[in-house]
Amino acid sequence: MTNETIELYSKYVINSYTKTPLVMVRGKGSWLWDSEGKKYLDLFPGWGVNGLGHCHPKVAGAVKKQLTTLMHVPNNFYNKLQGRLAELLIKNSFAGKCFFCNSGAEANEAAIKLARRHGNLNGRNEIITCYNAFHGRTITTITATAQEKYQKGFEPLTPGFEHVPYGDLAAMKNAVSPKTAAILIEPIQGEGGINTASKEYFQALRKLCDENNVLLMFDEVQTGLGRTGEIFCYKHFGIEPDVISLAKALGGGLAIGAIISRANVADVLVPGTHASTFGGNPIACSAGIAVFEALEKENLIEKTRELGGYLKSRLLKLAKTYPNLIKEVRGMGLMLGIELNKPGADIAKKCMEKGLLINCTHDTVLRIMPAMTVKKSELKLGLDILSSVLKEYAN
Repeated sequence: MTNETIELYSKYVINSYTKTPLVMVRGKGSWLWDSEGKKYLDLFPGWGVNGLGHCHPKVAGAVKKQLTTLMHVPNNFYNKLQGRLAELLIKNSFAGKCFFCNSGAEANEAAIKLARRHGNLNGRNEIITCYNAFHGRTITTITATAQEKYQKGFEPLTPGFEHVPYGDLAAMKNAVSPKTAAILIEPIQGEGGINTASKEYFQALRKLCDENNVLLMFDEVQTGLGRTGEIFCYKHFGIEPDVISLAKALGGGLAIGAIISRANVADVLVPGTHASTFGGNPIACSAGIAVFEALEKENLIEKTRELGGYLKSRLLKLAKTYPNLIKEVRGMGLMLGIELNKPGADIAKKCMEKGLLINCTHDTVLRIMPAMTVKKSELKLGLDILSSVLKEYAN
């Protein structure tokens, strides 16, 4: 089956991804099986999509039930599941309204359009983002992303963006002008290397935006839905943004994205200004509701704090064991990065060969983002495998 599937891709699928020659056929919790029967401990499930692990029973049950009831309804009708999911998002964040779409890139596109529409009422249409960000792969979101490797060959890019170093408050202050409509920022840069900034920095951004009539927009596509030990990462900082964008873990494995916006900002998107054919469909929304039910009933956010603390402490011990290899461990909750003193792709590959799936991003950062349902025993197993591989490369 493996060779047959790879051949189908070779003939019929555009080769826009770096492929690993594995065909995955089944998943359960923190485990994946390939077509050859090999079992993998997945500590980077779905690039953050499977926040509840693979095929969580609550999500699978909700989707199965919805499949035989109503699969799709256009957004010019009402859909009770969309309304219920919006209510859950608002009750767990701040007073406002939601827009639903299908992915993180679409959510950030919606946030950018919202900021432009709102800002243009007062002659403001520029948006400030940070270098090494990742906001998606549409033409506009690769512009916002501010990483040349994602932009090269797609020029001309969308105008109206300014870029500053992440965590540099002085640079952000200097970039704000009478034309600035919004600041779009990740509370933790994921693809950029699990880069973090201080609570004081984000509080200062909130103050800066308030003083200059600028929207503060958080890209929580990776950090949202409990990943960092809070339902949304901004809650760590004692502030509220004006807009947040979401996707990945929101659907428990199904495609869904959303933005949450303060009502006085959201109301500029009147009928005809933005839309998404599949956005907020009944199946995706049933999955999103099930995600919230699982987070609450299984106490997963508190477990994320506990397991995240355990995982980080073990990684810090590895850093002491291999000081010539590991430069830094950083991150929050179950969103952690290990910055190496050398490229990490071969280390991630060796881990995979030994049955452990992790990720290497930004060339030198190993990224570990387990499901919130991961067991401590599974983390121990994964850490043992990682330690054995690091030992090989430390000499």
